[in-house]
Amino acid sequence: MKFKDLRKKPWFRFFSNKYVLISIVFAGWMIFLDTNSWFIHHELDQEINELQDNKDYYEKEISKDKAVIKKLQDSVELEKFARQKYYMKRPDEDIYIIEYDTID
Repeated sequence: MKFKDLRKKPWFRFFSNKYVLISIVFAGWMIFLDTNSWFIHHELDQEINELQDNKDYYEKEISKDKAVIKKLQDSVELEKFARQKYYMKRPDEDIYIIEYDTID
């Protein structure tokens, strides 16, 4: 196929138009090479989504901790928490900690 025959094809005439060529170069520049390229925006969107997930997780944890703090305002619940978590005892008590160990 000769160049003369190629110039008659409609797709070649379309892509050889200077405005189309400039538009293709501009689009390639914006997608791949620019500092605000599509790839960078995509990475930033992923990072925003991860940070939003972290924010949701920590908000749930904060609400759980607030519920625990509110619950520990009662002296009975505070004593129960101290006994279970930190093995605290009254002066006249003995505590026996039993750990179950299974051998497989």
